[in-house]
Amino acid sequence: MTRNTKNHTEQDFVASIRQAAPYVQAHHGSTVVLMFGGEAVEDESFDCLVNDIALIQTLGIRLVLVHGARPQIEQRLKQRKAAIHYINALRVTDDDALAAVRDANGSLRVEIEARLSMGLVNAPTPGARIGVASGNFVIARPLGIHNGVDYCHTGEVRRIDADGIHQQLDAGRMVLLSSIGYSPTGEVFNLSAEEVATATAIALHADKLVILVEGKSLRNTRRQLIRQLSLLEAEQLLQSRRKLNSEWIRHLGHAIDSCRRGVNRTHLIERSTDGGLLLELFTRDGIGMLISAESYEGLRPASIDDVGGILRLIEPLEEQGVLVKRSRERLEMEINHFLVVRRDGMIVACAALYPCEGGAAEIACLAVHPEYRKQGRASSLLTAVESKARQAGIRQLFVLTTQTSHWFRERGFHSAELASLPVKRRSLYNYQRKSRVLIKAIE
Repeated sequence: MTRNTKNHTEQDFVASIRQAAPYVQAHHGSTVVLMFGGEAVEDESFDCLVNDIALIQTLGIRLVLVHGARPQIEQRLKQRKAAIHYINALRVTDDDALAAVRDANGSLRVEIEARLSMGLVNAPTPGARIGVASGNFVIARPLGIHNGVDYCHTGEVRRIDADGIHQQLDAGRMVLLSSIGYSPTGEVFNLSAEEVATATAIALHADKLVILVEGKSLRNTRRQLIRQLSLLEAEQLLQSRRKLNSEWIRHLGHAIDSCRRGVNRTHLIERSTDGGLLLELFTRDGIGMLISAESYEGLRPASIDDVGGILRLIEPLEEQGVLVKRSRERLEMEINHFLVVRRDGMIVACAALYPCEGGAAEIACLAVHPEYRKQGRASSLLTAVESKARQAGIRQLFVLTTQTSHWFRERGFHSAELASLPVKRRSLYNYQRKSRVLIKAIE
């Protein structure tokens, strides 16, 4: 390795640590439910995934793991030469299938616990032990008979023992759940792992539900990866005429259900991506698809009826010199560039995106009502604006600011010279305000 190569590697490492540190701090103490299928355990990369899970645990994240077992169940049924029955994408769990379900889930649980017991491989503290708890935390009931089909021992989640799981998490243990549930009468039911994960995230009021998917990520009509959807956008995608395979219909359905019922964010990540879990949680742009129910889910393009609300929101900031003063007439003419967030009929946040020549755009007039600041709304609004810019094919964003440069730098913008601006925007620069120029490249 040459000296230049070594220096470059060191700089990359330092940059990665600097980028990850704020997210490590933000996630510390949060509760994350992580679901992966039985395919993950059979893959040769499973040791890497286990190591990443152990690393996340050591960073202070409260983890609940939910594993599937479909390929292992299929294998056992084939070995026994037993029939495999699916109706409406649901397994009919007869007595033979239930025996395979119990055997597969029991073996997988032992295998996963054994891998996790290794802790962090090649770590400075190899003796550090990661506690794993499992048990009858999932209470289930039979699915019953639907349209004349008796699903036998296939069940659905009745409730989650959230108190019992919280006790284990509070004690510093990771909780491992299988795709089976138990009834108060001692019966065992075969469940969907995604249903268990979703119900658990909702019952725990988890900060995140993370699902490692086996297929490829979804792309939009421009063949671009879909990185982020609001709850409304996810619902519209699921209800659209677009053809989605059964797996993605299921993934989106569970993500929407979790967001509707109190889980702020659901992440869908390609399981085959090496380090995908770490990239999604600890980098600014992530690697998977985020479906969010946070404050900007109600974000929409502004209309002429919003002019009065926007003026009331930005006038105090204009008086303080934070924002450039805009007249009502100018705002009415430029209203199509604005996005707004409403709460109970009041506009609580706004931002504008002005496309320029050369694939660049200016972010302007980013404002949040004082009563709703320091709750992540500005960051969420900026993320939504960036998403809109990305969809429009914009490659570079810039902002001119006098008092909030540090806030933008913390979100990936960097200082630039006036000459970096598009020519037309440069000619309109106000030398009296002496605004700083910050730029961010987007993919």
